[in-house]
This record gives sequence, structure tokens and C-alpha cells, in this order.
Amino acid sequence: MSGFVDLHLHALPGVDDGCRDVAESAALCLGLRALGFRRLVTTPHIRAGMFPNEPDALTEAWRRLDASALGGPLELGAEHHLDDTLLPRIESGGAIAYPGGRAILVELPDRVLPPGTERVLRRIRALGLLPVVAHPERCRFAFERTDELDPLLDAGVALLGDLMSLVGHYGAAPERAALRMLEEGSFDALCTDAHGPSDLPRLERALHRLEGLVGGAERDRLLGSGPRALLDGTPEG
Repeated sequence: MSGFVDLHLHALPGVDDGCRDVAESAALCLGLRALGFRRLVTTPHIRAGMFPNEPDALTEAWRRLDASALGGPLELGAEHHLDDTLLPRIESGGAIAYPGGRAILVELPDRVLPPGTERVLRRIRALGLLPVVAHPERCRFAFERTDELDPLLDAGVALLGDLMSLVGHYGAAPERAALRMLEEGSFDALCTDAHGPSDLPRLERALHRLEGLVGGAERDRLLGSGPRALLDGTPEG
């Protein structure tokens, strides 16, 4: 195996609610590599009114990082909130796709899906990008039934689960939803969504729990070949 791939973490310092400075970024990246992650894609928030980051500023902050201090390369993506600005941003070139330009990370509102969500996701697909939905198990509308995500799956999205949901970091309801989706085989891949080095101990616990739940081969798919397929724009499922 060529190592795990993390498609969702907040290691870019000082731009959102993730790492506060380069020292935290280095500690997080080095810690993730020690846990078996060989490819890291940092995904700072882009969310109007909360994290009004722009691609040029994020790219410049990313370029200033010293890869040697991080234990290796750190690639750049972004976590785009699904709101009225998302589609115009993508259409105008104001979004940050995943490396390779075939997929893009999308964060859903956590309470209800806005009207027109399926249309927006289909349009993103038509533009040649695979929408990768971040941590769907943390959305309230999917707490009890994965069926609530069927319209999104029909629109051609991929589902990226959060490892820390498996150890109750976000509460009991997301944990139950994550376990259900894992058993159903709903996730195309898993990620850390790590926000700082303080997340490393719970991520280590989550990795152990994941292997206990699904075994080593499925763990390696969800953290290895699965995320690599998403970067290619072709989910394995």
C-alpha cells in the first residue's frame, strides 16, 4: 500500500478555524504522516460571511509554507460551502478544485438542504467537476436515514466521511449516522477534517476503531484507493 490520502484538513495557518500558525501546521502534518498519511490536501473554508477567503490569497499563503518543515508536500484544495455564491464562483473560476482539477469539496448546510441543491450539483458535474460532499453524517437531515441523501447521489456526488465522527467527536447522532453509513457502504472515502495537532490522539483512536469495524482491506480502500479515485473524478463505487 502506498499510504493513506487525506482529502480534508485545515492545515493552512491563520486563514480559518484550523491551524493558527506554522508551528501548529507542522505539528499537525508531521503527526498525520506518523499515522500513515502520505498525501495531504489542505482544504481551508470558503464561506461567505464567515470565512470570506479568496483563491489568490489562499494560494499565496500556501506557497509561503516550507514543505520541509511539514515533513513533505502539502497540496491545496478548499472546502466550499453550498450557498448562493458557490455556482457563480465555480463558473467564474473563483473556486479551488482538488489537485488535478477533476473534483471539488463541497460542505452542505447542516440542518436542511436549500431548494435547488440538486440542480446546483448537477451543474457542477456538467462543468466537469465531481462534487465531493464533506462529512454528510454530520448533517441533521441524514442523522436517521441515509435515504435523505438520495437526490444528491442521483446528481452524481461522492460522499467523504469524517474519521472523528466514528469516535463521537461531534456528538452521538453523527456517530450513529457514521456507523450506519459505514455499514451500508455509503462512503466513497474517509478523511480527517483535522483542525490542529490536538486532533491527532482522537484520529489515532478513530483509525483503530475503523480497522476493528471493517478490517484492514476496507480501511485501506476508504483511506487510500478511494480518495485517489475521487481525485481522478471517478469514484470506485
